[in-house]
Amino acid sequence: MAAAVGVWLACSAAVAFGQTVFRVIDEHGNVTFTDNPDRGGEALTLAPLPSLPSASQGRETSGLTPLPATARPRGQPGQPFMPYDHFKIALPQQGAQLEEGMTAVEVAIAPPLRSDHQVRLLVNGEISQTALHSDVFWLTGLSAGQHELQAELLDSSRRLQHRTTPVTITVP
Repeated sequence: MAAAVGVWLACSAAVAFGQTVFRVIDEHGNVTFTDNPDRGGEALTLAPLPSLPSASQGRETSGLTPLPATARPRGQPGQPFMPYDHFKIALPQQGAQLEEGMTAVEVAIAPPLRSDHQVRLLVNGEISQTALHSDVFWLTGLSAGQHELQAELLDSSRRLQHRTTPVTITVP
């Protein structure tokens, strides 16, 4: 392992400075690289790696200008914290009309919910069901009228990390 690291360092240094490296193949077919021409092998001339100017050279001379704070990309509000790419109520869909005052609520989470995270369900801003390690909830006893559903993602310390976009449903 140490030999492999040494070879890699030698090659990296040679590549960085555009030097000649020799590729040597032994009787067992093992390939090694060296900067020692006495070992024989095929000479490879490697081009130098491109580099960026150092900080002391200044960004103005490099043609790069710093972005103003307002132009820097920012996360959009409502995006889930990592490691989730997707966190939203999949069912019922926005504007759904329920025939009865009950429904399954499915939360789409991708990648799958980590074992140390939990989800809880809110109805009209109030906790309807305590946090569970689940992405499906059964909601019953909804009165007639409109209701706003949201799911909240809690981390391993039971701290709120994300809340879904509200979904409004109607019970006739």
